[in-house]
Amino acid sequence: MNAENIVRRVINEEIAALQVVEARLVHNCTDYEKIINHILKMRGHLIFMGIGKTGHIGKKLAATFASTGTASFFVHAAEAMHGDLGMICPEDLVIIISNSGETKETLAPVSAIRQIGAKIAALTGNKNSSLAQASDFILEVFVEKEADQLNLAPTNSSTAALVVGDSLALTVSEMKRFRQADFARYHPGGALGQRLKVI
Repeated sequence: MNAENIVRRVINEEIAALQVVEARLVHNCTDYEKIINHILKMRGHLIFMGIGKTGHIGKKLAATFASTGTASFFVHAAEAMHGDLGMICPEDLVIIISNSGETKETLAPVSAIRQIGAKIAALTGNKNSSLAQASDFILEVFVEKEADQLNLAPTNSSTAALVVGDSLALTVSEMKRFRQADFARYHPGGALGQRLKVI
């Protein structure tokens, strides 16, 4: 067993998974354009929700949207059921990330979010799932399998969710005509912030 070969195999598996997602986007666009238009027009916040690995992806996507001009934050699906639903308002859009669309902890807040009046988007690998059926928008991110030899560890699915989320964030940012000066306002620290100060 050669470590380098395994590394290359995993990288190529994830690249191939992204190519499938991109190809399906062309033939089965679901609600990508609708959700982008909704984000551009909405008056509330964009909220990401997930648990486990999807939670980590949701945190990163919320940070990306926030730094590129869209007010956004993350709410943990389990914590939502213990008071954090109070962070959600009727004007908000909640993007719930779940590859299967059937995770109990992820589905639990859906009814309460509905009662609040916020819109829901499912970022899922299963457009026929319970989550998808309960959502206003469906962002299908289907992968055939994970990258590990057991087909268990979230790898292809989490990478695909991250890439799709990044593509949404940058599409919205570009359509808002978000400029370098705007980015500098939201990112004054670190090496990137220092670089922007001198441009």
